[in-house]
Amino acid sequence: MDRVTRVACVWVEAFGAAAVERADPALREAPLAIVAGTVPGRRVTDVNAVAREAGVRSGMEEAEAVARCPALVRRAASDETVASARRALLDACYGLSPRLEDAAPGLVFVDVAGLERVIGVDAVIAERLARVSHAVGLPARIGVAGTRTAARVAARVAARTSVIPPGAEAAALAGVALSALEWPTEVAASLARWGVSTLGELAALPRDGLAGRLGAAGLAAHDIACGRDAAPFQPWTPPPFWEEAQALDWEIDALPALEAVLERVLDRLTARLGAAHLAADGVQLRLALASGAHHARALSLACPMDETGPMLMILAHDLTARPPQEPVVGVAVQAHAVPRRAVPGVLGRPAAPAVRDLATVLARLVALVGADNVGAIAPVDSHHPDAFAPTSLRLESEEAASPPTGDDVLAFRRLRPPRQVRIDTDAAGRPCVVRGALSDVARVLHCAGPWRLSGDWWDTGRWSREEWDVALDDRTLVRLAHDVLRDQWLLDAVYD
Repeated sequence: MDRVTRVACVWVEAFGAAAVERADPALREAPLAIVAGTVPGRRVTDVNAVAREAGVRSGMEEAEAVARCPALVRRAASDETVASARRALLDACYGLSPRLEDAAPGLVFVDVAGLERVIGVDAVIAERLARVSHAVGLPARIGVAGTRTAARVAARVAARTSVIPPGAEAAALAGVALSALEWPTEVAASLARWGVSTLGELAALPRDGLAGRLGAAGLAAHDIACGRDAAPFQPWTPPPFWEEAQALDWEIDALPALEAVLERVLDRLTARLGAAHLAADGVQLRLALASGAHHARALSLACPMDETGPMLMILAHDLTARPPQEPVVGVAVQAHAVPRRAVPGVLGRPAAPAVRDLATVLARLVALVGADNVGAIAPVDSHHPDAFAPTSLRLESEEAASPPTGDDVLAFRRLRPPRQVRIDTDAAGRPCVVRGALSDVARVLHCAGPWRLSGDWWDTGRWSREEWDVALDDRTLVRLAHDVLRDQWLLDAVYD
């Protein structure tokens, strides 16, 4: 059996309702019930705290729940919403410890042994888990103890966080009332008949007697009372994708309404990425349509992002250019996650434009002129000086794009189009006077070259070129190009 010396339990009460509130935060202040089944036999499967105060309970028929609370908001159970919230809770905890157990929806065990050297004492760890859970839209109660069972009880009775010191599990659990926990109906009825009201009294009962009278359920109840783990720790391995989804109760056929839903989905997705210190360098959008078909788009982001605004703008521009052909009834966004890296700046240099801002400009250009007309220029494998082809644009990080720091670096500024000039040459054919360049007349002090280039002899557009680097008496350094076939001299570039 795995030996977990310190474990934290992260528990979200009424997880089905909490998952819906996470998708629609406005429902947190309203009485909410999750219903399943078909009319007229629909029943309540989960309720939030406001609905419980109004007397609504899980298992009630929908009609009875509405009679008790006329203002009750009902939402159909959604497996996609619960799955997204369950993954979000796991991602939040994964940012603190790589060893988790996904025990049930809304119930995660975190191995925190050794984290005191990194984060702090158990109370600090518990508070950190509470904060990251709340950051992904799932307020949780946290319990820390020496076993998963004791930590789960501590989380159930905690207002926010509760820590049981090492070795004090039996004493801490002894005073917990049985009514604070959920028990199988047969076990609860038997314990009530026997006058057992606390976990300490339950732990004092003979284990063999409980097994003989209540069977496996009695042994499980005794394990809880003693804070004993009956099964080994089962580590959770995160799948290689990050996805948020939301089902809709109505059809959306207008882009502004769809953007509002996308914003909420992206808010949840970026919160998860932020909790795990990740960013997205690509997203996949999948829209469920009213006919049962899907509208899918895969977009590569110009730079890794973890902010909702730029990602929303990119998706909105893409949907404007390629809108779905039917009303939308469901939204799912999947991100390709990469580690988030901090890029240091250079002292004394002005800050470069943020790559996320450049990415939004790129998205606007795509919306204006089309995706096929926006890209970057890449050199072609050729000796021709102007050989290039358009390719997809991908921005470099600030670290990769930062200029060299040496003071002896010259910038090579090419003139497009090149400027035609007149050249006087000496007996060897080397340029000695330049007319019509940066000044009217300049004398050549030094020159290097020529570098001869030619090719494409089979083409009518064949070319032959000689290039010279010359230093002029006006203190400029330029590159001259001689088009041999046309006998033209060009000012091709200036060294700055």
